[in-house]
Amino acid sequence: MSRLPLILITPSTEKSGVEFHDLSASLSIKYENAVIQAGGIPITAPISPDRKILAEIVRRVDGVLLTGGDDINPGLYTKKLPLAIRQTIEPSPDGGKRDLLELVLIDEVFRQHKPLLAICRGHQLLNIALGGQLIADIRLQVPGSLNHQRLDMAGELVHEVALTADSLLAKITGKQVLGVNSSHHQAVLKTAGPLQATARSSDGIVEAMELKRGESMKMPFLLGVQFHPERLAEKFAEHRAIFSSFVKACFRNRDL
Repeated sequence: MSRLPLILITPSTEKSGVEFHDLSASLSIKYENAVIQAGGIPITAPISPDRKILAEIVRRVDGVLLTGGDDINPGLYTKKLPLAIRQTIEPSPDGGKRDLLELVLIDEVFRQHKPLLAICRGHQLLNIALGGQLIADIRLQVPGSLNHQRLDMAGELVHEVALTADSLLAKITGKQVLGVNSSHHQAVLKTAGPLQATARSSDGIVEAMELKRGESMKMPFLLGVQFHPERLAEKFAEHRAIFSSFVKACFRNRDL
């Protein structure tokens, strides 16, 4: 019997944990449940930007899942940000270690040719890692935008997104229009050079990205989504399919 693929999942950090009330790793079990249901074994990444350690971890796992969480350090994608917008940003309590470790992970994923699924914050950081920028606050920077901060409906469909025909996400879900949840105040401003937007909400926000066709950085699986499919997977088959396709890609790529 073939072993199940190992999926590395990045956690958030919190100032006070349960045991000793010090800086701690934090991860919703929704991510782990979605991976397990799809046939993978989830393991949690350490909060360490040490490249030697992270490179070895990526070598041993079969795929990487970047999760949601705190805002990304704006210094990674812009030199100037108005005070009114800067005040909306909630910095990570780890002093930027998570930003750095995930940037290293993304670099190693491309270097070692491993499948990558990037969700919400991960979707945004993927864009930054490849040279893109972010909208730091949708409400202040996108006039007439939808309310994308529906934390009260984290497990429900909040709005629809239009999918690019023949895109990876359209093939996975079998949809041209996909209902999604929405719990973010930042978003991709412009996709990085190697990437293309393959889903947008009615206000133009980029809701999914993948590599451009013919892009030289070919990968066994790469998908970034702004929404949270792990919170919808139990109720909606199209969102379960995102994890199933990712884990299957991890399984196939393992023996290549």
